[in-house]
Amino acid sequence: MAEIAPVSGVRLAAGAAGIRYRDRDDLVLMELAEGSAVAAVFTQNAFCAAPVVVARQHLAKVAPRYLLINSGNANAGTGENGLAACVETCRLLAAATGVAMNQVLPFSTGVIGEDLPTEPFARTIPGLLSGLEEDNWQAAARAIMTTDTRPKLASRRFEVDGRMLTVTGMCKGSGMIRPDMATMLAYVATDALCDRDSLQQILEDAVAPSFNSITVDGDTSTNDACVLVASGASGMDVSNADSEAGRLYRQAVQEVCMELATAIVADGEGATKLVEIRVEEASSEAEARDVAYTVAHSPLVKTALFASDPNWGRILAAVGRAGVQGLDIDRVRIWLDDLCIVSAGGRDSGYTEEAGQAVMEKAAFSIRIALGRGEAAARILTCDLSFDYVKINAEYRT
Repeated sequence: MAEIAPVSGVRLAAGAAGIRYRDRDDLVLMELAEGSAVAAVFTQNAFCAAPVVVARQHLAKVAPRYLLINSGNANAGTGENGLAACVETCRLLAAATGVAMNQVLPFSTGVIGEDLPTEPFARTIPGLLSGLEEDNWQAAARAIMTTDTRPKLASRRFEVDGRMLTVTGMCKGSGMIRPDMATMLAYVATDALCDRDSLQQILEDAVAPSFNSITVDGDTSTNDACVLVASGASGMDVSNADSEAGRLYRQAVQEVCMELATAIVADGEGATKLVEIRVEEASSEAEARDVAYTVAHSPLVKTALFASDPNWGRILAAVGRAGVQGLDIDRVRIWLDDLCIVSAGGRDSGYTEEAGQAVMEKAAFSIRIALGRGEAAARILTCDLSFDYVKINAEYRT
């Protein structure tokens, strides 16, 4: 893994609260320098978790000073008890630090439908406060994991007018991954100076082609959140998108988000293949995305990917049922990498099963679909569906 650079103005700590897991860290604290700007996007799932409700409310009122993240318990589907527990965790941290309660943003990930105990927070918060360090990103990334097999982190550094700026992020996510915001928990921090409105736009622009263009299993979580922090410690203002600093900053944030999003799909539960699906020549981007997701979510396509079986008929059938009105099948072409498998309404005349299997046996490859209807395009990342995906999710609570 490339070096993960600390971000001036942001300190982290991880501790073992025993909320669900034993003998591992499961609670993370992020301290943000006073004056930090914070932007966030959240799940669109109607059954959003208690921490999503509370974090939205707090963020709308005041600039946050702390992020409090637990794994093992989602605190979702827990009704008023869940909201009360979430507020209590914020109160505990506020009392220990002297900040206002709504300057704490809570986040949770884990099993849905179980009450969140607050005593582990009370017991662990003092140690977290004493352990805050700028270079604790690795420990924090491990502590927020659930079914992830490895921590997911990324950093970019760039220089403007002799000053070095840093963008570093971490995320967790492996299953229940489908975009409708961000589809996981992700935290990206920078030492840049940025006004909140600009920061929110930067985040939304970065999320669209990254976290909102991935899918493992088609399920949108109740707890999804993605946060972008600008501590301002560098003194370099990146609010203006037309400035060199603003341009480089936006590029760095997008690169970090894309690297993290790719890591989520590559670590999909039981995944053995990383597959890019690109739909071109669509009449609109929405149409292109609909086709891409229909292919990506097909259990028949995903199991064929796992088996390295070039069963191109499954891809063809998924395109055909994607709801494209007036689709002229004679104009549709489909490729595995650069190998054309479908043209003129059927198997391409130059296609061979051996060549198709050679592509499918790769750990990473692309499925490209041209609809012959326009100039719009969309790209998403997905993975295969293996025996282990079923096993992991069948045994998740046992």
